[in-house]
Amino acid sequence: MSGARPDIYKEERVGACDAIISLCGCRHSAGRKCCDLFAVANGTATATAVRVVRLVLRRVILRRLLVRPSGRAAETLRPVSLSPGFARHAEGSCLIRMGSTEVLCAASVEGRVPPFLRGSGQGWVTAEYGMLPRATHTRGEREAARGRQSGRTQEIQRLIGRSLRAVIDRTALGEITVTLDCDVLNADGGTRCAAITGAWVALALACRHLQTMNVIARSPLTGQVAAVSCGLLGGEAVLDLDYQEDSTADADANFVLTDTGRLVELQGTAERAPFTETQLLALLGLARKGTEALFAAQRQVVGP
Repeated sequence: MSGARPDIYKEERVGACDAIISLCGCRHSAGRKCCDLFAVANGTATATAVRVVRLVLRRVILRRLLVRPSGRAAETLRPVSLSPGFARHAEGSCLIRMGSTEVLCAASVEGRVPPFLRGSGQGWVTAEYGMLPRATHTRGEREAARGRQSGRTQEIQRLIGRSLRAVIDRTALGEITVTLDCDVLNADGGTRCAAITGAWVALALACRHLQTMNVIARSPLTGQVAAVSCGLLGGEAVLDLDYQEDSTADADANFVLTDTGRLVELQGTAERAPFTETQLLALLGLARKGTEALFAAQRQVVGP
């Protein structure tokens, strides 16, 4: 037999390539095509091009086909709502809901500061964190009944306080203490992140109250702060873990960012195998996308 063997699979390869381009969401004009993809489809690509295309397509397909328990896409937040003024007696308050996680954040203002700040002309912002006994699947003992806070509680409330102090001018606040009480009503993962995001709203409303009462001349807030969790599921980066995902993730991390894109805190842990710098940057990219949505939700509630 003479001549080249007919390529009986060419039509199937080209059809698969077209389907993948559609899956990727690419839009090509009649005269422009993805060179590497079509080279692979036509059987003329170099070995390097084949490896690159396979890697890219694997990531795209896994990201599109990754089935999360909630049915969300990898880069999608849970439904978020911020309800200001929920605690009627507090100078500022917000009930934040992120999926099934609900945290009540209330800001209380006192005209005094801790001893180490007396006479300094600077104010203080601090936080307390707690969970209702049935915020979780089984009843947890009240820490007040035990007579001491757990290490987890102390760690989280210090994190909330640090995060809020990152975006406040304590000199503009004056010798005033604002305490943010963050109480978890229902826990389904990401309670500390929700507490930070909701506490900023409560703090902003408390600062506005102080301005209205002519206690301070201008808002001491220098920006916004929000937090979100990310993790690796099956090697793929996903945004805003719920409890089911968090308990089975290969790695999980909490990111606290300002609206200017700066990092306040990053907490990351490999639960199974160590993760790479590339994977960490992928998580950070998702966190930036998630916090942008949270900043927008905060602005919508608090206003200009």
